[in-house]
Amino acid sequence: MDDNLQRWGIHPGFHDMFGNWHAASAETINALRAAMRVDLEDTKQVSTVEVHIGWHGETTQVDVAGELELEDGTSRWIDQSLPPDLPVGYHWLQHGDQEVKTLVIQRPATCHFDPALRIWGLAVQLYAARYESSWGIGDLADLKRLARWARELGAGALLINPLSAAAPIIPQQASPYFPSSRRFRNPLYLCVPRVPGADRIAQEIEAVAVDARSLNRATRLDRDRVFACKMQALQRIWELVGADSGFQAYQTQQGQDLQVFSTYCALAEHYKGDWRVWPAEFRDPASAAVGRFATAHEDRIRFYAWLQWLLDQQLSDASTDLPLVQDLPIGVDPGGADAWQWQDVLAQGATVGAPPDLFNADGQNWCLPPFIPHRLKQSGFRPFIQTIRAALRHAGGLRIDHVMGLFRLFWIPEGFPADSGTYVRYPADELLAVVAVESHRAGAWIAGEDLGTVEPHVRQRLQENRMLSYRLMWFEEQSPQDYPPLTMAAITTHDLPTVAGLWSGADFHAQQQIGLRPSQDGYQQVRQRLKQAAGLDDHATVEQAIEGAYKAMAASPSAVLVANLEDLAAVEERPNMPGTIDQWPNWSIPLPESLERVESAQLPRTIAQTLGSRISPS
Repeated sequence: MDDNLQRWGIHPGFHDMFGNWHAASAETINALRAAMRVDLEDTKQVSTVEVHIGWHGETTQVDVAGELELEDGTSRWIDQSLPPDLPVGYHWLQHGDQEVKTLVIQRPATCHFDPALRIWGLAVQLYAARYESSWGIGDLADLKRLARWARELGAGALLINPLSAAAPIIPQQASPYFPSSRRFRNPLYLCVPRVPGADRIAQEIEAVAVDARSLNRATRLDRDRVFACKMQALQRIWELVGADSGFQAYQTQQGQDLQVFSTYCALAEHYKGDWRVWPAEFRDPASAAVGRFATAHEDRIRFYAWLQWLLDQQLSDASTDLPLVQDLPIGVDPGGADAWQWQDVLAQGATVGAPPDLFNADGQNWCLPPFIPHRLKQSGFRPFIQTIRAALRHAGGLRIDHVMGLFRLFWIPEGFPADSGTYVRYPADELLAVVAVESHRAGAWIAGEDLGTVEPHVRQRLQENRMLSYRLMWFEEQSPQDYPPLTMAAITTHDLPTVAGLWSGADFHAQQQIGLRPSQDGYQQVRQRLKQAAGLDDHATVEQAIEGAYKAMAASPSAVLVANLEDLAAVEERPNMPGTIDQWPNWSIPLPESLERVESAQLPRTIAQTLGSRISPS
């Protein structure tokens, strides 16, 4: 049984962060086998695809010979070795009459990385960052304006939350880390007045614009009203103006994947967002019923494709003033667009999460379905390639959430408690090769969020691939000046207290008020860490605490330092409170002031000057 488990990547148990062994129960293993849709006793080849990794600039020995079809359509004869001048990319080797195909991933030695990189970047929850002209939510025109301001402050990058698409229904999914698709984007981020043709019907949609702008005064985001306003205006522009020739070129470039996504959106309007509860004939994207639906609703499907073209155009424009660092969620909504298209590659009846640790004694279940390792391989890694490529579009960098998932993921069977899961191993060499290829093509650096339970070799592999590791002041016992250079360093994240929230105690009290049980010892420990690093006394003001924290961070040799916009605005509320559903307005807290006011304040300039004192041009 152990050999079979290993063949499918299922671990027989796991060590917790204290080194204690937790054996996976027979029920867990059987449930994960069922989720993979495999027979553990089946000794046949688990995949009809073999993979060879070549290294650009080196001759790589392989054990096969045959005709190698390159991505550009040309071919070469391969005889037991891959030549050093083989183009970086994905090629297919056909050898003899064998059914097994061989994918050749010719990778660069490392991800794209400039050894001179030494910048600070501004981290922004875009939805929360509103100018007075915004339609109730931060949008891509706001992002462009914010990028200009950050560049003037001396920032070398703008880090943004995932812009991934949600299902086009009400209620709108608030979490950017529970996307319907990681390849396409959310129309909530469109700036309607910047849509081609909007000026021609400005008077007609002015009432909608006034309603949307009135939402800027709300202390909580109302995504549903914003969505209704924007979709009403966008639909009218589509009806009266339509698209120009650039849209057709985008459709051709994106191909069938855009068509499938747009068809999902049109179906979701009719049958709600979760494809698993649609009428059975629509649950298969390739079914005849879906084909008939697409024919009958061609205009609506083109409308949703047009929205993606608009998003792509506005994101491209926003990226011209300062490099954008995109954020890749660990997974997708099991009822969403990507899961509908790739249901044969995703586990059914299992989700991913994290085992128990110091901060979550019961473990975590993120409710995201994982890729099945051998089925992902059999697909030629196409879903993963598309996901990474889409995340790097118009990006100068990429943060990969829970980068340990390239090596293993903690699977939890459906209906089981989070601490009853076990790890499933992934083909890390191949996945890292894909990341390197796509990073090389995009000219973008990669950072891996490696917080939590991390295998000892993971950070070594990240370093070998020139992927930045992550360091957080709230978690690190060492001083920022002792962080490794090949890191992206920050004080906090969207899931943790802001500096103002920690120093004032507001975050601790907020947790208590909503029924959580925060650790008083843990709170004092982190507060003491801030006090010591920033050289504070107990009477220091919130602004002094923020300034001191970033002065300490400025001493770090990290390649990238991150300043959170919440800190620059002295915000006490954190964007997300893990462990809550509706007790806290997760992902729905806008900045308490408009960006005009934030930009005119002194604190951002002080922090920028502090961080700029150790930064050389990128």
